[in-house]
Amino acid sequence: MELTFGTLCGGGLLLVGLFLLYAVLTGSRSLRNYVITRLLLVVPMIWILLTLVFVMMRILPGDPISTRLKPGTDQATLDRLRERAGLNRPIYEQYWDYITDIAQGDLGVSNNVEQDRPVTDIIGRRFPATIELVMPSILLMLIFGIISGALSANRHKSAMDYSFRISSVVAYAIPIFWLGLMLQIVFARELNLLPVAQRINPQYANEFEHRTNIYVIDTLLAGNMDAFGDVLKHLVLPTVTLTIALVGVFIRLTRSNMIEVLQEDYVTASRARGVPERKVVYFHALRNSFIPIMTLIGLQVAVLLAGAVLTETTFSWDGLGKLLRDGIALRDYPVVQGAVVV
Repeated sequence: MELTFGTLCGGGLLLVGLFLLYAVLTGSRSLRNYVITRLLLVVPMIWILLTLVFVMMRILPGDPISTRLKPGTDQATLDRLRERAGLNRPIYEQYWDYITDIAQGDLGVSNNVEQDRPVTDIIGRRFPATIELVMPSILLMLIFGIISGALSANRHKSAMDYSFRISSVVAYAIPIFWLGLMLQIVFARELNLLPVAQRINPQYANEFEHRTNIYVIDTLLAGNMDAFGDVLKHLVLPTVTLTIALVGVFIRLTRSNMIEVLQEDYVTASRARGVPERKVVYFHALRNSFIPIMTLIGLQVAVLLAGAVLTETTFSWDGLGKLLRDGIALRDYPVVQGAVVV
């Protein structure tokens, strides 16, 4: 059984709802007012996003019908197919149908990417691939970003500090697609150590049941260790690309917060009492630096999903990012609108 789009949305909404309910019931009055205010702002923000996506797709040259057919197709055929797809109707009618369908959870049917297949089914099949890519990237960013930032703060104004600072700036400035191409050239083409693209070798693709469409989990559930190892090999380069491109933010944030915390009075008092320096830095100071870091994680998830568009395109990774790119190239309105909404 596949991990459907409805299951993903339902699970996510349930977790968010439970968290918000807990915050409202146990939090202070100011927290309750803040949560209620943010919830009320969600509706207009979603409406603005939907409207922008709808307008931008209509501004782009071409349409799903002309993109699908060969050049030179007669105008009568184009008009007939546009009428069947509803593209010849007034723009305000198309917009109203789009908004009302979204409100009912209907994202429409694909025109070109996977012709005549519901967009919810397509996203439900592609989204787990993006999750499989983003989750290890988040984990690696936290591990390397926090450790590097803490070491840099503890060795403030040393050679190690300067090297970490320069590395974080360079890593953040490198274009994701260029970094991915360089890793492909070095590790896949020259050294022949890792696969250049795709999620799995085609010879293993049909040797296990795609229950969740997260291949790491599916191959483990099937007990197919050869396929599991192949999935991990294919996961290395895109994960490293996404991690390197965004880890610099965590390094600099951890470093700046650690430097401030290390100047606090309780840190000086701990050192005066003879508490080991490692415990002072990596237990007391680092723990108190986590609040802004945890806040940044939520913001970086959106950045990771945006970066996944370029990463998935570079590595031919069949996830939500590549789906969005294919939808734009083929002017598939429902696919692009559905992918952006998700």
